[in-house]
Amino acid sequence: MHIPEIILFKESYSMSSDDRREFLGGLKDGIPIALGYLSVSFGFGIMAVSGGLSVFAAVLISMTNLTSAGQVAGLTVIAEGGALIEMAVAQFVINLRYSLMSLSLSQKLNNRFTWLSRLAVSFGITDEIFAVASGRSKEVSKQYMAGLISLPWVGWALGTFLGAAAGEILPEKLKAALGIAIYGMFVAIFVPAARKAVGVLAVVLIAVTASCCLRYIPLFDGVSDGFAIIICTALAAAAGALFFPVKQQEGGGEA
Repeated sequence: MHIPEIILFKESYSMSSDDRREFLGGLKDGIPIALGYLSVSFGFGIMAVSGGLSVFAAVLISMTNLTSAGQVAGLTVIAEGGALIEMAVAQFVINLRYSLMSLSLSQKLNNRFTWLSRLAVSFGITDEIFAVASGRSKEVSKQYMAGLISLPWVGWALGTFLGAAAGEILPEKLKAALGIAIYGMFVAIFVPAARKAVGVLAVVLIAVTASCCLRYIPLFDGVSDGFAIIICTALAAAAGALFFPVKQQEGGGEA
């Protein structure tokens, strides 16, 4: 078991009936997330092995990270032989949203959380886990978060292992077909949002346009894939904040 989960489970041996109910509730809510992560990380495992990583390295990445976009970007930098600073900046830009999610969710944590528990929870914050936890009508307990994070973490690591192991024996054409699964997840995330908000659609189109320019215009041949990701992310995010800011109601909520 990974260190953050160990911290969250530290007092599990003395759980009261209420704590046990909270933990089981978290496990139940984490099942659909885990199943989704299992299929998506299968694609990442195939990509990792195709990019030259070993099965062990691919699984280790997934066990110490819970960020699909960050891992794909990192894999791109590794495959291209990019610099460490390139890797660091790419991860910072792509995963910055998790710090905002953690700050928001911290307002719902009950008073039994220690600072170590908060660090453990911050490790397990993903878009889906944040959405489920923040959607609760009551305070979030340590036991609930332990259950909610554990199964998705296992699903992400297990899916990576299965994909990486399969990537070593499957033919190249089949690996290429299965490797697009993780990109399918990205499409499934932004298409519903883009249909509801023109701002989201505009940001996506800006990122796609910038990516195509950096890829196919000879002037930008010297820009590595890692820095291309950074540029596209920063440009699209800045344009979205400038032209499509989220309006706030007087009560503080989104309009």
